[in-house]
Formats: sequence, structure tokens, C-alpha cells
Amino acid sequence: MKKSLTTRAYTVPFILVTSLFFLWGFARAILDVLNKHFQDTLDVDITQSAMIQVVTYLGYFLMAIPAGMFINRFGYRRGVVFGLSLFAAGAFLFIPSAQMGTLNAFLVCLFIIACGLAFLETSANPYVTELGPEETSTSRLNLSQSFNGMGSFLAPLIVGHFLFGGGTDGEEADVTLPYLVMGVFVVLIAIIFSMVKLPEIKSVTSQNDEPSSLQSAASEGERTSSFSALLHNPMFMLGLLALLCYEIGEISINSYFVIFTTDMGGITSKTASYILSLGLVVFMVGRFIGSALMLVMRAETMLLLCASGSVTCMAFVLCTGAFAQQGAPAWVGVLSLVFLIANYLFESIMFPTIFSLALAGLKEHTKTGSSLLMMTPVGGCGFLLVAWIADATTPVTPFVIPLLAFLVVWIYAWRKLRAIRS
Repeated sequence: MKKSLTTRAYTVPFILVTSLFFLWGFARAILDVLNKHFQDTLDVDITQSAMIQVVTYLGYFLMAIPAGMFINRFGYRRGVVFGLSLFAAGAFLFIPSAQMGTLNAFLVCLFIIACGLAFLETSANPYVTELGPEETSTSRLNLSQSFNGMGSFLAPLIVGHFLFGGGTDGEEADVTLPYLVMGVFVVLIAIIFSMVKLPEIKSVTSQNDEPSSLQSAASEGERTSSFSALLHNPMFMLGLLALLCYEIGEISINSYFVIFTTDMGGITSKTASYILSLGLVVFMVGRFIGSALMLVMRAETMLLLCASGSVTCMAFVLCTGAFAQQGAPAWVGVLSLVFLIANYLFESIMFPTIFSLALAGLKEHTKTGSSLLMMTPVGGCGFLLVAWIADATTPVTPFVIPLLAFLVVWIYAWRKLRAIRS
């Protein structure tokens, strides 16, 4: 029997909050073309341009716990509005940063935007899991995350065409325009959220349940105890590690995609950004399919199958890419790109699925657990290691990083399934 995704009372809040997933998907995916753009316009190497990812995801890491504390005190809606305000401020600061013309100036803007995104994601991800029946929370989060995938594929398509559309990789394109448009759009969204009333859902424990180490009041001392309890929860911590490794793998692939395809295939940055958009379309479709399948299949089983697919794809990318560099026929290099695109299908459901599974059973500590999980985008800093390997070795070698990362996700999925069956 097909389960209900949400209830009528939560339909409007679900639609409004889901719109935020599109927003931060678009904002994060722009980084994947900014790397190449700043290499061209600011004359920096891969390792230097990787600081774009480092400062962005460092912002997530530093702001995740403060965001969780803010949301615990003031609620989901105010967390969203505050996050949108930070996002807009960082976007508008691109205008004076362009006048300075230095990488550091742009990095400050991206850091501010990242702080805003940390508030949005810390608010929206756990909120969506609670907007309906508990048994469909993973499927519901996957559906919302599908719109994150929509924003992710549109960003390199639109912004990549704008920045690289001149035929010479777009050195003269004004990067401030996309951020100015985003800033105006974000302000409008913030106004809408400040005017609507979202139901503030609080997880409750059955009156028949005995108090446990994961149940506490809202006092500061007991919140500290809650953090300690979560940190001593082995399955939650494994989920935290799996989510961190997923972020390392996913962000490394996205950030390196345009650089890899231009180095290996001899194609232009504009064409590479279109191919990246194709991969992100596959990513988005994968989340819609995964959301539907998890209404009839265990989320843990789906995660294990997809992790197996990603590990296999990364292994084939490494093998075919290495053969292509040794002078193999051109179709071998194309095959490595095919496996890279196929990986987007398998990795698509990983973030929302791991996130939801890790939060399962935390009850009143859902917000606290969410703030810890939202520190994991710091895995994007792993792209710095990918960039260093690319500069020091070959264009193919860096894919060993996402291979190992997806292997950790596979271990988490296997452990979850074993825990259920035991």
C-alpha cells in the first residue's frame, strides 16, 4: 500500500520550504563554474581557485551550530528569514568586490552567502522531515531535494553560458550580474517568509516512554548534554561521517568537473558547463525516482544500492581515464565521461537519505542533530586536496578521493541494514 507523503495541513508549508531547496542548489552550483572563470579572469591556478569551495563550506562548518541554537530559540521561520537576509547581503556585496578585482574580495562575499545557506539548510532539512508521517520522512526529503537538483543543473547552464558565452571562455563577462539578480530574488523570498506563518513543529515523546539520554529540556546545560549524548551515539556518528564523506565526494566531483573535462577532452569551458548541467539533470531525475521508490522500498536498501553504483562508477572513471592518458582510442576518454555522468544518478539520493536516517529517533533533539549534520558541507574543503593532486599528478588521479568517500557511504548503508535485520 502506497504511503501518504504529507497531510493537507502541511501542504502549503511543504511547498514554501521546498522552494528554498531550489535556491541553495542554484547558489552552490554556481561555484562549479566560478572556479574556471576566476582561473581565467584573475590568473590563478586550480589550487588557488579551490579557495572558493574552502571558504564557502568553511562558512557552513562555522555557522551550523550557531544556526541550530538560533533555530532552537526562535523557530524555523525566523531561521529562514535570517538566512535569506545573509544570503542577500553577500550577493549584493559582489558589486563592490568586482571593483576591487581581487579573489579575496569575492571570497568574503561567498563566505557571507555560505553563512546564510547554513541557516537555510539547518532550518529546512529537518523541517521537511517533520511535515508529514514519520515513515515517509526520507521520501519527503528526497522530493524536496529534487528541487535542489533542479537549481543545481540550471546554475551551470545559465551562468556558464553567461560567463563563457563569448567564445573565448568569457574573460570579460561581469560576474556581478548573476549575483545581483539572485540578491533581488532572495529579498522577495524573505519578504514572503516574513509574512506567512509556518507551523512550529516540536517532536514529542510518548507519555508512556521512559526518559532517555536523548531527551532533555530546553535549558543550556541540558542542550550541552544533548550534544554529548549525540556524540556518544555510534550510529549517529557513523551517519555524520557518511554525510561528511558524501559531501567530499559530491562537491569534489562538481567542482572539478569543468576543469577535468577541459583538460581531458580538449573542449571549451562553455561546452564543459553544458555537460555538467546534463549531469545535474541526471542528478535531479535520480532524486525524483528515488523519492518515488522509497515509498515502496526501504531507504537503507536504496542507499546501499546507490553507494555500490557510485563506487563502481568512480572505479571505472579512474581506469578508463588512465587508459585514455596512455594513448587509448578517443572513445575510451568519452567512456570515462559517461561513467562520471552515470555517477550523478547513484549519488542523487545520498544526502537526503543519510540525513533523514541519521535523524531518525532523535525526537526533541532533531534540531541539535541537524545542526551537527549541517557541519558536514565542510567536506567541500576536500576539493583543496583534489586540486593539489590535480596540479601535482594527472587529471584522473584526483577521483580516488570520491571513490574512498562513497565507500564510506556504502559501509554506513550496510551497517544500517545489518542493524535492522539483527
